[in-house]
Amino acid sequence: MAENESGRTENMAVSPEAAGTAPKAEAAEAGKREKPKKSWKREVFEWVMVFVVAGVIAFVVRTFVFVPVMVDGQSMMNTLQDREFLIATKYDYLLGDPERFDVVICHYPGRMRPGLLGIGEVQEDFVKRVVGLPGETIELRAGELYVNGEFVEQDFARTESVADFGPYTVPEGHYFVMGDNRNNSNDSRNPEVGALERSQIVAHVQYIVYPLDNMRRIDE
Repeated sequence: MAENESGRTENMAVSPEAAGTAPKAEAAEAGKREKPKKSWKREVFEWVMVFVVAGVIAFVVRTFVFVPVMVDGQSMMNTLQDREFLIATKYDYLLGDPERFDVVICHYPGRMRPGLLGIGEVQEDFVKRVVGLPGETIELRAGELYVNGEFVEQDFARTESVADFGPYTVPEGHYFVMGDNRNNSNDSRNPEVGALERSQIVAHVQYIVYPLDNMRRIDE
C-alpha cells in the first residue's frame, strides 16, 4: 500500500518550470479568445481617417512645399520643351521674393480652368521667366534686354528673337515675366496680362523630371 501511495504522489508531481508555464499559456490562450473583433463601423472609420490624413498631407505639401507641373506649349523653348514635367518649389517664395531670370509658375488675371473632377474653377498655371523687378524700366531692343537703360546679358537657352518692346516701367509690388520663346509667348508684354502682382507668382521651377532621359535642374 505504501508503494502505491508513493507512486500516486510521483505521478502528481510537476516541475517548477512546467508549473510556471502552464498558467501563462492558459492566460495567453484566454487573452486570444477574449480579444474583441473590430466592428465594421470601426473599420470604416479607420479607413476614412487614413484618407483624411493623406489628403491633409497632400494639401500641405502642394500648398507650402512643391507642385508638379506639365509644360503645355512652346512659349519657354529652348529652356523647356512641350510636355515636359517639372517640379516647382513654393517655400522659396514663402521666405523670399523672386529674382531676375527665375523660371516661375504664375497666374494671370482672370485666367481660370476647371477644378479637380470638373468641380468649380481654379487659377490656371503658366510657366514664365521673371525679367523685370518692381520699379525697374525694361526694354527689348532687337531681342536684347535693357534694364534702366543698361544692357543685361540673357545667359539662358532662349529662342532667337529680334523683338522690340518698351520701355516699360514695372509698377511697385509687380514683376514682369516673359517666355523664353519671345516670338511665341503670351506674357507681360500683352496689356491683358501686364506685370504680375507678387501674389500671382506662386512657385520657383527647379527640376525637369520627365522624360527620364532628360532629367535636369533648371540653370539659374
